[in-house]
Amino acid sequence: MSEEQDAVDVGRVLAGDVEAFAGIVHRWQGPLVTLAFRFCRDRDQAEEMAQTAFMAAHQSLGQWRGEGAFSSWLFAVAANAYRSRMRRKRLPAIPLDAVRDRIELRSADSHEDHEDEEGRKALVRQAVSTLAAKYRDVIVLFYFHKMDVRQTAHSLGLVEGTVKARLHRGRALLRKRLGSLVESNVGGDPGNV
Repeated sequence: MSEEQDAVDVGRVLAGDVEAFAGIVHRWQGPLVTLAFRFCRDRDQAEEMAQTAFMAAHQSLGQWRGEGAFSSWLFAVAANAYRSRMRRKRLPAIPLDAVRDRIELRSADSHEDHEDEEGRKALVRQAVSTLAAKYRDVIVLFYFHKMDVRQTAHSLGLVEGTVKARLHRGRALLRKRLGSLVESNVGGDPGNV
């Protein structure tokens, strides 16, 4: 339903009905803020970044050809805007050794299974955010936003083989650095966190 509604709203905006863009914003605000949060780890900044992405999408709406899902095109516009912003404003680097130390401390100290599981998930998400952008971006879209390889490739402007290779390498880096936490507690799938 939303794909059809997206196409209708895009057509209306391109025909001059600027109010129709509100429907697109309403449907995609949450997902774009969530995606931005994966890049910056700050809720206020994520909301600001999502607004910037919507402005970029509005300005380039005529470039969507309707051949693929509007959501893939929108995520590609947003991811490009977010990557540009993050290149200009670097996050403080968190060494993966420090993340692993925090995991081991939490595992040793935690008495609550649920609290321990939530802590592990947060640490895995933090570890994903420390990956090089080329690995982090494919992992975030594929696992956290539940895109398939084709959609991830389209969103990032990559070929599917490159996405598969980066997913493989990104998972290997997480496995190597987080060890048994990734293997046993989240089933080796960063998307479980």
